[in-house]
Amino acid sequence: MDYGHPERAERLAADYAVGTLRGGARRRFERLLPAHPALAAATAAWTARLQLLAGQVAPVEPPPRVWTTIQTRLFGAAEGGAVVASTAASPSTSPSTSPSTSPSPSPSPSPSPSEVRSTAQGRSGPLRFWRGLSAVALAASVVLGVMVARPVPEAAPIVVVLRSTPEGVELVKTGFVASVSADGRALVLKPLAPVVIDAAHALELWAVPKAGAPRSLGLIAAGDVPTTVTRANLLDDTQAFAVSLEPSGGSRTGKPTGPIVSAGGI
Repeated sequence: MDYGHPERAERLAADYAVGTLRGGARRRFERLLPAHPALAAATAAWTARLQLLAGQVAPVEPPPRVWTTIQTRLFGAAEGGAVVASTAASPSTSPSTSPSTSPSPSPSPSPSPSEVRSTAQGRSGPLRFWRGLSAVALAASVVLGVMVARPVPEAAPIVVVLRSTPEGVELVKTGFVASVSADGRALVLKPLAPVVIDAAHALELWAVPKAGAPRSLGLIAAGDVPTTVTRANLLDDTQAFAVSLEPSGGSRTGKPTGPIVSAGGI
């Protein structure tokens, strides 16, 4: 797999940073990072974006009663809470053995409705804050998920038609079509008809610069099988592609030695 492809690197890095890349795939991705600069750069960029989003939310330390309320809602009232409440309701000192001498307990004043509302509002305020914060985090994760799932438009390849030369028409009965990736890292050469050539010869593909000697891109497969060339900077200083007829095994000099049978400008 070509991990240097921009679209593939962006998608993998986004999945890793958001956390949707899990298990063995996540561990394999982490092992690939040191050997693939494109993956490492995309991962660093996505991590920076998410850190910027998280940095816009100011940290707030919730009061202890918030965690108590959350635990009560999730797991119910703790048994220890009932014991504490019972102990707190008991008098701190032992009652007198004589009921006549013990003072009559004064009834506790009942809270007014306004005090009850005030207490309820005080407790629900932090909960409303955390609920709102959870909603914001959920919305942010949805937005990130849409960004990751949305396909990134891929640049169209560069197509070059290699037409038969007057000399090549008599030697090789076909032309070729070359498709070069937009980043100039891959080329696929397809014959317009099956390549038929004797065992003593071979067809060789060349990148022709504006000035200087052509660069060999390798031999062309016989029949109707496409020829794939993977090499960096295929389009750098390249004005055209050409096919030459060479001895079996290709040119011995690093330059075209036989007739040019097909050529096409970029």
